[in-house]
Amino acid sequence: MKLYYSPGACSLSPHIVLREMGLTFELEKVDLQSKKTESGSDFRSVNPNGYVPLLALDDGQVLTEGPAIVQYLADRAPEARLAPEAGTMERYRLVEWLNFISTELHKAFAPLFNPKTPEEWKAIVNDLIAARLAYVEKKLDGQAYLMGDNFTVADAYLFTVLSWGKWVGVDIGRWPTLQSYTNRISSRPTVQAALRAEGLI
Repeated sequence: MKLYYSPGACSLSPHIVLREMGLTFELEKVDLQSKKTESGSDFRSVNPNGYVPLLALDDGQVLTEGPAIVQYLADRAPEARLAPEAGTMERYRLVEWLNFISTELHKAFAPLFNPKTPEEWKAIVNDLIAARLAYVEKKLDGQAYLMGDNFTVADAYLFTVLSWGKWVGVDIGRWPTLQSYTNRISSRPTVQAALRAEGLI
């Protein structure tokens, strides 16, 4: 398998999951501005949308969209317990979290990275993000991870999105439970390995 990624982007989530599972995989860095891969090819020939992550499978198929990729990976190695069994209520709770992170947090951060976003709109977005993070903080109270005691693919995704705060002026330290959560995940050896591989530490 090959994961197409950009350092620190949402592709960090499946990158962490791949390392958690101990799977053999390749990495191919993508410049999201030029749409060129590290090897010099046009990334749009692989993904016409031009964004990461993309997982190239050994049978020639490709899979896009982070929540789909991480569930595919988790189902390949159920013994890693990175996702509850398909068809269970716990699995739907995982899907619920992945959708929340994708639509309510990931997309909310996007305007803060765009230099053309008016300051007035950034203020509105910051308020929205703060409300969403307060919700997650409350949900995490008294538990180690989003699904309880076990680290799952949803935690890899939430950690990735929370890590963007330092780049756009969202101080995660305002939420002590979220800060502790982020520190706990950051200390995982697999997460450290992914961050090093992407040149982030």
